[in-house]
Amino acid sequence: MILKGSQRGSAKQLGLHLLKTEENEHVELHEIRGFVAEDVIGALREAEATAKGTKCSQYLFSVSLNPPETENVRVETFETALSAIEEKNGLTGQPRIVIFHEKEGRRHCHAVWSRIDAETMTAKPMSFYKNKLREVSRQLYLENGWQMPRGLIDPKDRDPRNFSLDEWQQARRMGRHAGDLKEMIQEAWATSDSGRTFAHALEERGLYLAKGDRRGHVAVTFEGEVISIARATGIKAKDLKSRVGDPADLRSVEDTRKRIGEDILPRIKSHMDEARTSAAADKELLEERRLAMARSHAHERMKLDLGQKARAEQEARNRAERFRKGFGGLWDRLSGQRAKLEKQNEIEALWALRRDQEQRQAMIAVQLQERHALQFEIRAMRSRHAQALRDLHFDAANYRLMKRGQEPRAMPSFEHAKPRTPPVQPQPAPRKPDVQKDINAERLDDLRARSSTPSRPQDRTEERLRRLRQNKRTSEDRGPEPER
Repeated sequence: MILKGSQRGSAKQLGLHLLKTEENEHVELHEIRGFVAEDVIGALREAEATAKGTKCSQYLFSVSLNPPETENVRVETFETALSAIEEKNGLTGQPRIVIFHEKEGRRHCHAVWSRIDAETMTAKPMSFYKNKLREVSRQLYLENGWQMPRGLIDPKDRDPRNFSLDEWQQARRMGRHAGDLKEMIQEAWATSDSGRTFAHALEERGLYLAKGDRRGHVAVTFEGEVISIARATGIKAKDLKSRVGDPADLRSVEDTRKRIGEDILPRIKSHMDEARTSAAADKELLEERRLAMARSHAHERMKLDLGQKARAEQEARNRAERFRKGFGGLWDRLSGQRAKLEKQNEIEALWALRRDQEQRQAMIAVQLQERHALQFEIRAMRSRHAQALRDLHFDAANYRLMKRGQEPRAMPSFEHAKPRTPPVQPQPAPRKPDVQKDINAERLDDLRARSSTPSRPQDRTEERLRRLRQNKRTSEDRGPEPER
């Protein structure tokens, strides 16, 4: 599973984020260890109060554990990963909080440790924690037989569409997906070979090349948001400048926004509004289904928890009734019968706990499978409407080319390669008969004929043995006579 960690403070803000239900369909508090408080906010505030006695400002260590989306990962696997993280980073025994989130059909875990050692009032050092988390992540992929991402094997091969929290929040303000924005910029870069073609490729995707205040080359979206091209593509500023040119020659962000508002927006605004209205209607229908499914799943889990709790209480009473009272109970203690009953009750209680865990895990797996199917429909809808918006931006770019008197470009899907005529192969000149080759062939045939003819008849092994037994060795058997 992918592990992402960070050192931080702001206990209350982190607690509110972990308990947020607007974006997470299910939030489950799994464990609070080492704190007096029994709620998340209180426990994090307790860690903050402990850190007041030190000079440490980043007194929390937060890690998110993201397993493969298609895998059904058990709680025990998460606990094994948490133990490995603690051991690698020297956090064994430190107070911690573990919370499970479910979002978009994906179940992941958040863990927060307090770095402050209450006995020594010092902060646990977190040197090279990213490298340590990467080692633990690789080990988890190998132990569980999951397909390891290429970016985890070699950081240079990581998925270029991965985005940070800032990029995701920026995309949310525009109503788009952060991975789609980065993918569009990378496609424009891959299909261009100069600054002019790169700018046109961006405009076909609703992005406009401009000069940033601090980032050099930037892309301005149709909504006016600014995206760094170097960060989106992973290209160094030097290589970007060699292909696109000096950013000082481009329009500023303010001029680009003015151009979008004055030149492009009036022409395609009506079509954009229509496309967004259609997308909003489809999104609303799927959102209603998503919320209804989340409520149904939450009700099923609550019903299961209540049923398991009632059954556990009844089973505990039944086990307690096995112990006799009075003189009978005293006799059971003396005879060892009570010790046997205690051992039996302990085994049955452990078995009941495992049974309830298996039952809950099976329900979560079925619900995640249902949520995966719905998420597939959501992604298909998002991709369909994103393609419609991209086509509108392509038309706007072509209209501007026609306004300048240039020939418009065809859609990429309609661009067909010209049929290539296969080159005419030159006919080889007639060769003269090779006399030496014929002579060699005749010699080879002669040698084969000679080797197939035996030089002299060979006696069979049985005949030679028979003559030896009769002591009738011929001159041929004895070999040549010695000279006298």
